[in-house]
Amino acid sequence: MSDTASKADSWLKLLLTGAQMLFVAFGALVLVPLLTGLDPSVALFTAGAGTLVFHAVTKQSVPVFLASSFAFIAPIQGSIASFGVSATMGGLMAAGLVYVGISQAVRLKGTAWLHRLLPAVVVGPVIMVIGLALAPVAVSMATGENSDNIGYGLAIFLSMTSLLVTLVLAVFGRGLLRLVPIVGGIVTGYGLALLMGVVDFTPVREAAWLSVPGFTAPSFHWAAILFMIPVAIAPAVEHIGDMVAIGSVTRKNYLEKPGLHRTLLGDGLATSVAALLGGPPNTTYSEVTGAVTLTRAFNPKYMVVAAIIAIVLAFVSKLGALLQTIPAPVMGGIMTLLFGSIAVVGMNTLVRAGQSLTAPRNLVVVSLILVFGIGGMQFGGGQFTLQGVSLAALVGIALNWLLPREQEGE
Repeated sequence: MSDTASKADSWLKLLLTGAQMLFVAFGALVLVPLLTGLDPSVALFTAGAGTLVFHAVTKQSVPVFLASSFAFIAPIQGSIASFGVSATMGGLMAAGLVYVGISQAVRLKGTAWLHRLLPAVVVGPVIMVIGLALAPVAVSMATGENSDNIGYGLAIFLSMTSLLVTLVLAVFGRGLLRLVPIVGGIVTGYGLALLMGVVDFTPVREAAWLSVPGFTAPSFHWAAILFMIPVAIAPAVEHIGDMVAIGSVTRKNYLEKPGLHRTLLGDGLATSVAALLGGPPNTTYSEVTGAVTLTRAFNPKYMVVAAIIAIVLAFVSKLGALLQTIPAPVMGGIMTLLFGSIAVVGMNTLVRAGQSLTAPRNLVVVSLILVFGIGGMQFGGGQFTLQGVSLAALVGIALNWLLPREQEGE
């Protein structure tokens, strides 16, 4: 009997932690299709399918969840305006195949060159940028800037209460409670929002119980493909930073095992599968890495469960609509902690490397990565703008390659 109870406990823990990971990713996951005019239900389905593809390729060894990539928002908007949705999906499929090509180059040449290309002095601050560049998004959600029916005072109350409950459960919780601090924060914040009458149930009333997501098949046009392919380079660089970030959390080197070639291949195939069905490109989610950092939920099976739940929710329209009724300030309060924890992982990467950050060479590299990545520096224009994490990573790599190394050694 106790063995049966133990198994039931284990399954409950798996289900709750997996659901929590999807909760964390949900806001950003559906935001990309809403901004680009794609179907949120399709994005939910392709995030789940893409995550399963990634874990099949990497043999369930990396605790990451893949979902809609923000790097492609502007290119998708421009491409849909010029070529239509179907041709845009063809271009995005080609972008996914660029990842596949890069993965094979890594497979043939190994990863030794990566350690020279991406030392701690580059990787650490890039990981910090991944978290801190998103900080304004979390703060604007927490203060109610994007909420029409929630004023500043109420938004702060909801966001800080959700944050406080999450903190208490994460630090003082025991057993199962310690594994679900984020769900605890969301449920508390949502409950308070319900009591205060600021939850809008209109999307739930209007949604059908069950419906098939509006899948769109790709078509292939050279103009759309050539338009989209260059966009894939920068997120591929960002992928390396994400792999190092989650590796820093779990104390494992995912560039070696399962190997960067496998993780890039998984990401590329996930993006191509998403485009095949009409969804936005997939990328590893920093929010989920933050949740893994907080909950110590290192088992990749949690992400597989999250993926399966995402696929199911894509067909259950009312459940998907219900999730969208979670007020932005509730999620914003929790995001402030998650994005901050990513920055701490990057800081820890620098500290563990034991290098002097005031040495002129290191000072230049770290300073410019942080300011370019967080300050909003951008190069280029229109749909080919390089900015944020991608720009920070490329600047760091270039400076590390060009600047002479210290004579006294590192």
